[in-house]
Amino acid sequence: METTLLSFSSSNFSPPSSQTVTLKPNPNPFFTSHFHFPPFKRPPTSKPTHIRAAISRTKKEQTVEAVKTNLENCFLLAAIKYEGLTVKQFQDLRRSLPENTKLLVAKNTLVYKAIEGTKWEALKPCMTGMNAWLFVHSEEIPAAIKPYRTFQKEKKLEENDFTGAVFEGKFYGPGDFKALESMPTRAELYAKLLGALQGPALGLVSTLQAPARDVLMVLKAYVKKLEDESEQ
Repeated sequence: METTLLSFSSSNFSPPSSQTVTLKPNPNPFFTSHFHFPPFKRPPTSKPTHIRAAISRTKKEQTVEAVKTNLENCFLLAAIKYEGLTVKQFQDLRRSLPENTKLLVAKNTLVYKAIEGTKWEALKPCMTGMNAWLFVHSEEIPAAIKPYRTFQKEKKLEENDFTGAVFEGKFYGPGDFKALESMPTRAELYAKLLGALQGPALGLVSTLQAPARDVLMVLKAYVKKLEDESEQ
């Protein structure tokens, strides 16, 4: 950068003389050595509120449908107190259950929406706290419940007990589970029927006076036996 300075004599006027002065830029100017501006960052983007609401609504609908699907061919639906269980404990529990059972974690409101107006609505007293839901797709109720009892004992989870269950439209509270866990198996009912048919009439009468469920299972077992023999 160059600039021209003009000088004048005080006594005699003479043509202006010129002097050239060269100004060099400061290699380390103050404003560049002491001020640093961070790089520009684009603010994070988020999904619009209406999109988040739609996703949430879809997930809720999927949960309700999952509950309804698991209720198909379901013999017993039980609620287990889920609060306090770790992820690993829950995974271990799932692995310990037989194939004919399904364990699902869902909000009480969504489960109730799925069972409302059905025989499973009797489970309404369990709609408090955090629950995991056990769907049993087998008539062998004691065999389906036993794995959780074993798991509960091994992990010392006395507080994580059954909060209730519905079987054949009837509600069973925590104190009623002994009745569910002591139900005879199909094999025991089958043996009881054979003994009654082969024994005196009094034995058959005693069998017929048993609860309707037991009689029905006995008759089913006997019919299946006859069908199997006819196919041989």
